[in-house]
Amino acid sequence: MKFLDEAKVYVRSGDGGAGCVGFRREKFIEFGGPDGGDGGRGGDVIVEAVAGLNTLIDYRYQQHFKARKGDHGQGNNKTGAGGDDVTLRVPPGTQIFDDDKETLLADLVKAGDRVVLCKGGDGGFGNTHFKSSTNRAPRRAGPGWPGEERWIWLRLKLIADAGLVGLPNAGKSTFLAAVSRAKPKIADYPFTTLHPQLGVVLVDNAEFVLADIPGLIEGAHEGAGLGTRFLGHVERCGVLLHLVDGTQDDVAGAYKTIRRELKQYGHDLHTKPEIVALNKIDALTADEIKAKREALKKAARKTPMLVSGVAGTGVTEVLRALMKPIRERRQGEVAAAKAEIEPVEEPVAKGSWRP
Repeated sequence: MKFLDEAKVYVRSGDGGAGCVGFRREKFIEFGGPDGGDGGRGGDVIVEAVAGLNTLIDYRYQQHFKARKGDHGQGNNKTGAGGDDVTLRVPPGTQIFDDDKETLLADLVKAGDRVVLCKGGDGGFGNTHFKSSTNRAPRRAGPGWPGEERWIWLRLKLIADAGLVGLPNAGKSTFLAAVSRAKPKIADYPFTTLHPQLGVVLVDNAEFVLADIPGLIEGAHEGAGLGTRFLGHVERCGVLLHLVDGTQDDVAGAYKTIRRELKQYGHDLHTKPEIVALNKIDALTADEIKAKREALKKAARKTPMLVSGVAGTGVTEVLRALMKPIRERRQGEVAAAKAEIEPVEEPVAKGSWRP
């Protein structure tokens, strides 16, 4: 399945049905009163986050969604049937923007979240609503109200426990392939990965989702390359694994470039927990490893881990280091959920009675 993280869609809710002009005409009732029914309500346009989806590829091939109109009213005070709703199913983590791509309409973070984007038009009144003491036989009915329409942008920000960041060709895809069953494209040139990849990682009988974010470059926060779209996926990750290519000359500069882009992009990306790892140590000598580790330690102000995705060196240690903040985050979410569910007991005054 191809990955698509952004799509433009046209949505329109259904128009309301028109009211009916009708009169009673039973046998022996010569001058029956009005009995025109109301029109039915138009269908809504709903967007719902559904578990099991991780791409917006369906909206590349269908961009127009229109809800059905409400049926017209009928005689004998019959109200027209309401129009069927249209539901757009999207992956959890999808944001909905207006046509200007800046106004956020909704953020569907978890499965089950839903929002009504366009409400269907109300049905028109039948002539029964217009009768009065002075107008006993009105020949007037209301037309249905029009539905709403708009162009929207769907933007997916992958929800993963951990994210891989680093310059192009830092070995992120190789690492993901080594620790999961994901099969990203791997080659010896920059920007091999053009779309984020997800993999489920198992370590010490615990699982978490690892996202391979395509390589960032200098100026990514301003849109260089595909930076702004890639950085958006980092927002949903709980912890970052920053891989630095050990075979390049300036490992400290490579680290600082990514950190600078994360900070200038905003959304508190630079404050996320970070594990720094010097990658591709299988291609370095012991002296080179020592020198570059010291240079990276000075730049990151923390001791970097040593890893090789190809040889499998240090992989388990890195995964365990990632699992620690992930476990703490999950425990915090569970505690917060329990706090919302459990009622707060009010203190009982001394001498009072509570049934």
